Amino acid sequence: MSRYDEGSGFFDFLAEVPLFFKLFGGFLFILVFGVIIYVIITGVRAWWQNNASALLTRAAKVVDKRTEVWGGSGESSASTNYYITFELEDRTRVELPIRADKFGLIVVGDEGELTYQGTRFKEFNRK
Repeated sequence: MSRYDEGSGFFDFLAEVPLFFKLFGGFLFILVFGVIIYVIITGVRAWWQNNASALLTRAAKVVDKRTEVWGGSGESSASTNYYITFELEDRTRVELPIRADKFGLIVVGDEGELTYQGTRFKEFNRK
């Protein structure tokens, strides 16, 4: 009988692994799985809250624009997030993420009607 005929499966291999490596591997698995679950729950919660928010149209002025560039090291490409800060008629400010094609059409100082839902930008019509 050769050694390949014996019941040397994955669990036999696992029985020979030192306890430290079993605990460390289990910890890493739980950590990665936990982070994935957290990101999914956070995204679903933001989506749910935006859908539950009222669709608002208010007079607003563009007071600031900013970009956030991330990634792009080595062979990977960079990604950019775009944000615009609006000041509403009651002097409160709201910063909303916006698509790149809309970002280029809006200038600091523009005044008009802002339509948004929660943290979701819908439309900005200049006066």
